[in-house]
Amino acid sequence: MNEAIKKNGIKFGVISGIISIVATVLMYVVDINLFANSWIGIGMVFFYLILGFYVISITKKEMGGLINFKEAFTSFFIYSVIGIVIANLFNYILFNFIDPAAKEQILEITINKTVEFMQKFGTPKDVMKETIISLKENDQYSITNIIKGSAFSIVFSSIIGLIAAAIMKSKTNPLNE
Repeated sequence: MNEAIKKNGIKFGVISGIISIVATVLMYVVDINLFANSWIGIGMVFFYLILGFYVISITKKEMGGLINFKEAFTSFFIYSVIGIVIANLFNYILFNFIDPAAKEQILEITINKTVEFMQKFGTPKDVMKETIISLKENDQYSITNIIKGSAFSIVFSSIIGLIAAAIMKSKTNPLNE
C-alpha cells in the first residue's frame, strides 16, 4: 500500500474522530437537545463526506496526480473507519461511564421529537405507542448498538467511498492499460 494512502487515511481519520468528539462535547455542554436535532446530524454527514473527498484529493496530489479506483477508495475507507471507531468509542464512554443520565435525557428528547413528528403526519396512536416502547427498550448507547451503528456507518461510508473513488480516480488512456 502506498504510504500517502495509509498516512492520509490515518491522519484524517484521527482528525475526523477528534472533530466528532469536539462536536459531541459542544452539544453536550451547550444544549443536550442538540443531540436530537436532525439538521446537525445531516450537517455533520455532509462535513464528513466533503472531508472524505478532500482526503482522496490530497492523496492523489501526493501521488503525483495519479490515483486509481482502489487507491482512492482505500484512502477514503481508512479515513472513515478510523473516524467512526474513535467517535463511537467516545460516545460509548461518555454515555455509559462519564454521564449515563445524559443518555436518558437524550432518549426523552428523542421520544418527544418523534411523537411530535408522527403527530404532524397523523400517525395512528397505536403505532406511536409501539414506537415509544421500541425506543425505550433500545439503548442506543449499549455496546451492541454502538457496534451495530458503527457497522452501518462503515457500510454507508463505503458506498459513498465507492462513489467518491469513481469520481476522483485518475482518467486513464485505455490504450495504456
